[in-house]
Amino acid sequence: MNTDTHQSAPTQFVEANGIRFAYRRFGKSGSVPLLLNMHFTGTMDHWDPALTVGLAQQREVILFDNAGIASSSGEVPQTVQGMALNAVAFVKALGLSQVDVLGFSLGGLVAQEIALAAADLVRRLVLVGTGPRSGEGMASLTPEAQEIFGATYAEPDDLWLRVFFTPSASSQAAGRAFLKRFRQRTVDRDSEAGEWVAPAQLAALAEWGAPRENPFDYLKQIRQPVLVINGDHDVIIYTSNSLILQRHLPNAQLILYPDANHGSQYHDPARFVGHVNQFLSEDRVGA
Repeated sequence: MNTDTHQSAPTQFVEANGIRFAYRRFGKSGSVPLLLNMHFTGTMDHWDPALTVGLAQQREVILFDNAGIASSSGEVPQTVQGMALNAVAFVKALGLSQVDVLGFSLGGLVAQEIALAAADLVRRLVLVGTGPRSGEGMASLTPEAQEIFGATYAEPDDLWLRVFFTPSASSQAAGRAFLKRFRQRTVDRDSEAGEWVAPAQLAALAEWGAPRENPFDYLKQIRQPVLVINGDHDVIIYTSNSLILQRHLPNAQLILYPDANHGSQYHDPARFVGHVNQFLSEDRVGA
């Protein structure tokens, strides 16, 4: 068992594709490692320690900054496919022959493309708060997202109370608890994403979400077991997109959390960790 945790794991670096990738790994060795792919403009330090430490009780967890993000070098690709190819190169540079992949929001798009680009590398997928190519409301930011990201906040982190949580009292209380956990790592933190990150990632999101003929056919090629998780009121990537994923992926199950927005996993971290650990550990056809 690696004694490092979310708060203490050192930032390491590995070269691949001409990129110096920053990463951290910690947790229980002996099972397939879990690679985490982060949301729009997110860094390694945007992960909730309650999730990463919980997941690390049963497996090794790998956090990383993709190309051009925070502590990693290189340019941010303007396609999701480009981001996925960089992620595959990163995993192979670590000498790993198989990983489980968890992707949140934009990271969930990347996770799908990782499975398509390197099927033998990926054992299982967990897709959180994300959607398919040409999904509902995915050609651009949803109207709700545009309003949320365009507003001003007394405290910058208060943005996440609206992005990840619903307006209900219980959800906002969960959000405030999340914000306290969010900054727990105080040493060797990532820098925030640079000003060049959002434009490139928005271009990638627009290309992914653009209308196309038979947009969901590609999902039939993802044969791995998949767990799809979302809140029942996601206004950033509409909840209906999670249903599309579950219906078109050959081997997928869906969990929707009540009174939950885009950050459904942060509302009750122990519940989320339990569901993910069960899924990654269970014996299912197609594993």
